[in-house]
Order: sequence, then C-alpha cells, then structure tokens
Amino acid sequence: MDLSFYKGKTVLITGHTGFKGSWMCKVLAMQGAKVIGYSLEPPTTPSLFETAGIEKLITSVIGDIRDLKLLCETMQKYRPEIVIHMAAQPIVRESYADPVYTYETNVMGTVNICEAVRLCDSVKSFVNVTTDKVYLNNEWEWGYRENDALDGYDPYSNSKSCSELVTSSYKKSFFSSRDIAVSTCRAGNVIGGGDFAKDRIIPDCVRAMEAGKEIIVRNPYSTRPYQHVLEPVVTYLILAAKQYEDASLAGSYNIGPDDCDCAATGQLVDIFCKAWGDGASWKNVAEANAPHEANFLKLDCSKIKKAMNWSPRWHIADAVEKVAEWSKVYLAGGDINAVMENQINEYLR
Repeated sequence: MDLSFYKGKTVLITGHTGFKGSWMCKVLAMQGAKVIGYSLEPPTTPSLFETAGIEKLITSVIGDIRDLKLLCETMQKYRPEIVIHMAAQPIVRESYADPVYTYETNVMGTVNICEAVRLCDSVKSFVNVTTDKVYLNNEWEWGYRENDALDGYDPYSNSKSCSELVTSSYKKSFFSSRDIAVSTCRAGNVIGGGDFAKDRIIPDCVRAMEAGKEIIVRNPYSTRPYQHVLEPVVTYLILAAKQYEDASLAGSYNIGPDDCDCAATGQLVDIFCKAWGDGASWKNVAEANAPHEANFLKLDCSKIKKAMNWSPRWHIADAVEKVAEWSKVYLAGGDINAVMENQINEYLR
C-alpha cells in the first residue's frame, strides 16, 4: 500500500468535510500531498472534520457542489492534478424526505464537477465515488458485477445511478479525446471512527453506548458488505494514482469486502457488542411503515482485485474493533488524531 506517489501532488476532494472525506484528507496529508477540499460545512455536529482538526492540514473551500461558478473558480485557482468526487447527499432515508435536494446534489453536482474538470487542463486523473446501491437490486445471493444493470430503487440510490451515467457520458463525449483518466467506484457500506451520521447502525451503536442504553436495531436481517473506511479510501487513492500513470486502467470498479464479511445487521451489532464489552446489548424494534431499503446486497470485486492486485486487508471484526478503539478514546476525551494515525499506518503496512 505505497502512497508515496502523492507526495507534492495537488489533489482536489469534494465532500472533504464528511466522514470519508475527513479520513481521506488525513491519509493524503500524512503522505505529503497538497490537498484542496471543496464542500459544505460539516454535515453533522459533532463532526470528524472539526474534531480531528482536518482544516489545519489542508486548504478548505466551503462551497456547494451545485454552485458551478465557485467550483470552476476553485479548480482554476488551485489547478489540481487529481480530482476525487465524494460530495453527496448520502443517506437513503433523507432521500425519501427530500428527494429534490438529493437529485440536485448527486446528479447536478456530478454534472458540475465533470464540467469543472472538462474546463481545467491540469487534471490528469478523476475518480467519481458512487455506491454499491447503484445496481438494480434483485436480492440475488451472488454479488453484483460492474456490467450489471444500474437502476437504484430509492432517490439516493437512483441519483447515484444517474451520477454513473453522467460520468460515462462526459467520459465518452469529452474526456476520451484528452489525456485524462476517469473512473467510478462503487463501494460497500463503510464503518469507522468518527462517523456521527444519523440512521447508520454503527453511529447508532456508539450513541447508545455513550447514553448507557440498549442498542435499537430496526432490521437485523438486512445483509450488507461492511468494510472499514480505510478500505475504500485507500483504494480510491491507489486507483487514482495507477490510472494517472496508465489510463487503460480507468473504468468502473466495485470496492467491497470478501463474502465472509457480508453480514446481516444483527450479526454486525453482535460483533460490536463483543468488541465494546461493558455489557453492551441490543434489541430488535421493528419500525412501522419504514421506507423501502434492500434486504440483501453483495458485490463481486473480482475486477479490481485483478486490475490493481488488490484485496481487502481487514475483516469485519477487525473493522469493528477499530471503531470501538477510536470511539472509546473520543468519549474519554483522548487523542483521536493519534488513534487515526496509528490505524492508518497499521493499514498501510
């Protein structure tokens, strides 16, 4: 996991104030990259971005991905060589509550970043991060492959399917004639220290521990490909670097755990309770009239394993252990930056 490529490189990240964006900024800063972040203010209070002091490590531009003018001005001012697009409205339930904002952000936001890249001749490598939920979900027992149909069900998933199509159109219409490599990445569910989002199971677990309460699980039987946040974050960076040097590697890639780490929510919470200790427990509280979410979702990651000689490094129990480690230090008022740096160094080794 050699990321020395990034030393001295200028990298623009959209969505840098979010959970995954904050971890990516930390990784890049540790590698000596010049990081430009473009995003709204942190989406949660508290936030990993503020708690870890990420703003001190990078150049942070607070802006809306829907603001094409400001986005283009930022690109022209800093002239990045690599662009990684992660800005999004990322919550399924929120997409039901506000579908218009979700589509504006996830679809037109992708149009805007593609247009800004098109108008900035310094960019050599562009990665658009979408989701494993872009696929038409048939509740299959086997993993979806990159050539399976794109047709997300809910507004979030569907808007990300649209984001894939926007990127494909720009790639064929504009980028294929330029010296720029373009990929999309479809990652599984991520967990890690510093995720404070609502309606996500691991943050709900940590909040319950903080409050000294039993964990509430809405649907213990839904199966997802869970992975530590460093798995996709580092893989995005490896892909961006490799396609920078060899554009033939550009494409669409699934990034997820092996089959053994695709777990039902109840199994995940069992692992969390074991890792946390202190009598942690949970109960199943079914929610009446809950919005539709897929019950079974798994990815086939054969393509990126072959193309990048890549494989997942941490199993689900390892990932949950890292969450518990970070969260206990945070709740005790300890040095969470030291924990992040240790986890990053351990992962890269």
